[in-house]
Amino acid sequence: MIKGVHTMFYSSDPVGLRNFLKDKLGFSSRDIGEGWLIFDLPEADMGVHPSAENSADGAPSGTPNISFYCEDIEQTVRELKLKGVEFHGGIEDHGYGLVTQMKAPGNFLIQLYQPLY
Repeated sequence: MIKGVHTMFYSSDPVGLRNFLKDKLGFSSRDIGEGWLIFDLPEADMGVHPSAENSADGAPSGTPNISFYCEDIEQTVRELKLKGVEFHGGIEDHGYGLVTQMKAPGNFLIQLYQPLY
């Protein structure tokens, strides 16, 4: 039976992103050789959303998405900013949660949210 889920980011700065995940977000990891880190993640959940290829809010069918969630987004953002994490925009209510975007090494954004469900 399925025992877990393996997620991954592709980054133009993989070393920087690995350090960000380890040093800024605090994920423990193990080196499987030559600096390739596999991170242990906390609890997880998975949603399935309808595709909306012609909408600003949707994505093409088959598009994966990784985001992180927390219990108190304002406190978490403050703590991460003290560690040097930069954010794109403020915290917004998206209905399902309070949402912001973290800037990640490799020039992309990672969603951080506090669930409201």
